[in-house]
Amino acid sequence: MRNISDIIEQYLKKRLHTKGKNVIEIKRSEVADQFQCVPSQINYVINTRFTIEKGYIVESKRGGGGYIRIIRVIHQDKSEMIDEIIQMIQPAVTQRASLDILERLLEEEIITEREATIIASVMQRETLAFPLPLRDEVRSRLLTAMLTTLKYE
Repeated sequence: MRNISDIIEQYLKKRLHTKGKNVIEIKRSEVADQFQCVPSQINYVINTRFTIEKGYIVESKRGGGGYIRIIRVIHQDKSEMIDEIIQMIQPAVTQRASLDILERLLEEEIITEREATIIASVMQRETLAFPLPLRDEVRSRLLTAMLTTLKYE
């Protein structure tokens, strides 16, 4: 059974896709009421599932008329997106961020499930048995090399 965070994430993604504009504005309290959860649960979902690594920009306005705007970043071509990701992961990238990037590449159908699994195995901290910050720097170099190969494939 899926947990409440998964359900909220799917709801927000569905709203993004059905609008067709790749932008939605929500009120945190209204979504929390709809799912009968605390507003901080909505914050958690947005902060962990709608990150720049996953291809989203989140804006918010606090106060009585406040809102949270979620924007799905759409690129004109694969090369442009890969260049943006490479810039984002320089000079270092965490394991979590690298997995978020793989999820985005899967959603954009740039890599297959099998390729994502192989790349993820290389990104693991157990595989990159170096002390921090060296581990994150090596992960960045490896991921950059793989992304560059994808870009010119």
